[in-house]
Amino acid sequence: MQRKFTCIICPNGCEITADYETAADGSAVIHSIEGQTCPKGGEYVKQELTDPRRTIASSVLVRGGELPLASVRLTAPIPKARISDAMQEIKKLTVDAPVETGTVLIGNLLGLGTDLVVTKSVGVR
Repeated sequence: MQRKFTCIICPNGCEITADYETAADGSAVIHSIEGQTCPKGGEYVKQELTDPRRTIASSVLVRGGELPLASVRLTAPIPKARISDAMQEIKKLTVDAPVETGTVLIGNLLGLGTDLVVTKSVGVR
């Protein structure tokens, strides 16, 4: 089976083609990867086929703030299959103003080795 990827690791945006098959256990067996102009492109495609990961950017409610929401993000990518679980935890949060950029709201979210941090300060109303 072939699949095309546009690499997002650097500004080159290489069009990369992977030839692979799915094993009986559901894992990807990669036969070839072509089209990358640097080693990072090949590593990106391997990860996308074997363990796709994503970062999350979202927002949380702020009680008593000059803004109703504070933007947040994860400090490291998590398995794509766990995004829904992570978002359920994030949606539960309400923080009290003031909240500062860089504040860790949830450390080691779901045991996935990533923290949820504030990316925009919100002052008191």
